[in-house]
Amino acid sequence: MITGAIKNKVDKIWLDIFSAGLANPLTVIEQLTYLMFIRSLDVKEQEIESMEAFGETGKKIFPQTPTGQSMRWSKFKHLEARLIFDIISQRVFPAIKAMKGGQLPDFDKNGNLIELPNEDGDTKETAFARYMKDAVFLMPTPQVLQKVITGLDELYEHDLTGLDMQGDFYEYMLSKLSTAGRNGQFRTPKQIRDMMVALLRPKPDDIICDPACGTAGFLISASEYIRAKYESKMTPEQWKHFAGPAFTGYDTDPTMLRLSAMNLMLHSIDKPDVSYKDSVSKDNTVGSKFTMCLANPPFKGSIDAESISDNLKRVTNTKKTELLFLALFLRLLKKGGQCACIVPDGVLFGGSKAHVAIRKEIVENHQLRAVISMPSGVFKPYAGVSTAVLVFTKTAAGGTDKVWFYDMQADGFSLDDKRAPVDQNDIPDIVARFSNLEGEAGRARTEKSFFVDKAEIVANSYDLSINKYKQVEYAAVEYPSTTEIMADLNELETQISAGLAELEEML
Repeated sequence: MITGAIKNKVDKIWLDIFSAGLANPLTVIEQLTYLMFIRSLDVKEQEIESMEAFGETGKKIFPQTPTGQSMRWSKFKHLEARLIFDIISQRVFPAIKAMKGGQLPDFDKNGNLIELPNEDGDTKETAFARYMKDAVFLMPTPQVLQKVITGLDELYEHDLTGLDMQGDFYEYMLSKLSTAGRNGQFRTPKQIRDMMVALLRPKPDDIICDPACGTAGFLISASEYIRAKYESKMTPEQWKHFAGPAFTGYDTDPTMLRLSAMNLMLHSIDKPDVSYKDSVSKDNTVGSKFTMCLANPPFKGSIDAESISDNLKRVTNTKKTELLFLALFLRLLKKGGQCACIVPDGVLFGGSKAHVAIRKEIVENHQLRAVISMPSGVFKPYAGVSTAVLVFTKTAAGGTDKVWFYDMQADGFSLDDKRAPVDQNDIPDIVARFSNLEGEAGRARTEKSFFVDKAEIVANSYDLSINKYKQVEYAAVEYPSTTEIMADLNELETQISAGLAELEEML
């Protein structure tokens, strides 16, 4: 989360661009993300070079020529403003738009781009190339560009080490848009994404989808989990699957898709299926394709009833996106596929026919495994809505016997607008308990987690709110007698009178 002094530095970078004539906030965001990506390519190249010192080889990103090396952030960042502007506008930007297989093309002696061949006869266009085709370099002057590069470099080197910067940076920029709150385009905090991924435990052969992908945060978290658990054991076929087919994301915002493609490429996912798609519309006909869905779908707003996919309306006849996405997850998953998704609390207890219908569908026809209630401050400072994580498996044959509930109180950060790190953190406990549900059977409903039988949920109109089932222990409080309270008040009155008398003498 970008706060305090870091926020001030980011604001200054924003103001430098805005004051130079780029009045559209979305344009400012796009230009900054291009520069972030250009810098990240050089960071990744340095990592490859450091691996070579240990005898490991990796595919270089930049051409091993003077022209190719001049495109690296570390090589041009200290140059004179006009030279930086020329290098980025005439070399780096055209090169990243023509990137293939994670490599930048070189230029001939006349300054013409040398197009890279398709690898192994693969002619499929990468998501990154597809969404960069329309990108335009719009930095207004060399001086402004130099200021921005200096500001970004200082942020990365001194303030943002180790942070999930691309998403945090973009999220903060997005908060400046007047429409951001209405569109619900807020990135899920990394610790929540990582928790949801850890609950599902993806494997190298999984096919993972986020149909409201935003900055591709869930796909990145899933890829990091797979690498951490299986990197040394993965076969060449699994690595090929990991580089693209394993990850799919849909969104309706071209800027989001462009950032997603950049973010995934930097995590060695060169050919993901990241595409422009209104996931709950009739245009999306994908079904029974994925083994895993991870998502934080839009909470706000509704869509035109005529455009909603008919098979989603058959499950829950509504225009509310938070309900339609639950029906969508069930359609997207293969039998046996898992889903972990964030929903607003209203989904858990809403009394409309559509609310009850989607909860009944999941409980009766599939296997609802867990409901994790999260504190309302998780999405601050951008939103204060109370949310929960639903974990379920598509079976199309029932399977819900009992549902595990957990009352999360802390996620490792303060629940105010500052979201500063704190010691209290339920996430490790959630993951540990969910991984050993057999040990949860005897827990009382006064504890943080407990089971609720399906029959009880059905009897309560499929209400999934934890407050419906959690028992609160009230400890008896001993108060002083009335006589003791009156004696204390009289003593206090005497002290006040004495104090006033002493003050009067002094005057």
